[in-house]
Amino acid sequence: MRILQLCNKVPYPPKDGGCIAMNNLTQGLLKEGHTVKVLAINTPKLTTDINSLPAGYRSQTDIEAVFIDTAVKLIPSFINLFTSGSYNIARFYSPAFEAKLIQVLEKDAYDIVQLESLFVSMYIPAIRRHSKAKVVLRAHNIEHRLWERNADTAGKLLKKKYFSFLAGRLKQYELETLNSYDAVAAITPQDAGWFSESGFNKPLSVIPFGMDLNSIQQKNGIQEDKASVFHIGAMDWKPNMEGVNWFLEKVWDKVLMEHPNAKLYLAGRNMNDELKSLKRKNVEIVGEVADAHEFIQSKGLMIVPLLSGGGMRVKLIEGMALGKVVLSTTIGAEGVECEDGMNILIADDPADFAAVIGKYLSDQSHLAPIGVRAKQFAAEYYNNDDISRKLTLFYKSVLEQ
Repeated sequence: MRILQLCNKVPYPPKDGGCIAMNNLTQGLLKEGHTVKVLAINTPKLTTDINSLPAGYRSQTDIEAVFIDTAVKLIPSFINLFTSGSYNIARFYSPAFEAKLIQVLEKDAYDIVQLESLFVSMYIPAIRRHSKAKVVLRAHNIEHRLWERNADTAGKLLKKKYFSFLAGRLKQYELETLNSYDAVAAITPQDAGWFSESGFNKPLSVIPFGMDLNSIQQKNGIQEDKASVFHIGAMDWKPNMEGVNWFLEKVWDKVLMEHPNAKLYLAGRNMNDELKSLKRKNVEIVGEVADAHEFIQSKGLMIVPLLSGGGMRVKLIEGMALGKVVLSTTIGAEGVECEDGMNILIADDPADFAAVIGKYLSDQSHLAPIGVRAKQFAAEYYNNDDISRKLTLFYKSVLEQ
């Protein structure tokens, strides 16, 4: 098959969860023998010089990117209050990107156009005019749910109301575009359920995030600080920042009361100045790490203290694949078919979260089997080769419709 992958950001290098998910699928489809062309949006938040990417990747994907200024602007966002559209979506539209897309479609014929997220769905009319390809949404999230959760956790009333407004507009758009796709490949069962319940009446499949298990191997000779707690994730993603703040404000001091020598490591890209200058007992701000897998392997208990967000947590799956014991909130583990006490630990209340950490710090060996089962679970359900084969079969069935 010839597949055009439309990405809302450049998926390489795969440094954050979204990029990892997109790139792993690219690599899996290439491995399955398909031709994959990547057309991506360069944004102010994540701008990548395509010519700086490895020659092998550029050759395999024929990647191109167009810059769109997706930054939130006061005047356009204010004007949007008096229109019927979604400002979240409108920010990703560009005549220049549409022109490039048309050029790509007129140059080559494609069997599948894979939309990576809702944010490139406004280009469907152009795709329909210039291609006979089947249009498939790769649903990373149900976007309006993320904003509903943002509204739930927003402190100030005005902010809460504005986030609720954005959520309503996004929901309206998601429902309006629901049956404009020829098929949907949802990343979690919960998201697939929303499509089905909302009236989507075309091919629908759950295709989770896949991992290249060959690249996630435990390295020899790494000294593991077992009596430690760590978090890793992009800190310019609001749910990560919100979760870390919740942990620092409501959980960490409770842990130190019982375990005064416990150590917390916070790693991830784009730490803000507040975190960089943080001075808290036994907290080390690591920032961006050169090798995420090596960092994960070198630390003890992995925490995923998310209170909002959606989709699947890539770093959580990577931690499980490396055999870590993972402690998550219910929202943090959402979309992952794991089981509390079997291959993961779940807690939502600050006191409960602290108690689980205390239990781990008191006796790591007692909870070690959870990490062993987590590794087995990740290998069984999130093998990129298996998931790419599943997507291939799904696409073949879509083309037969």
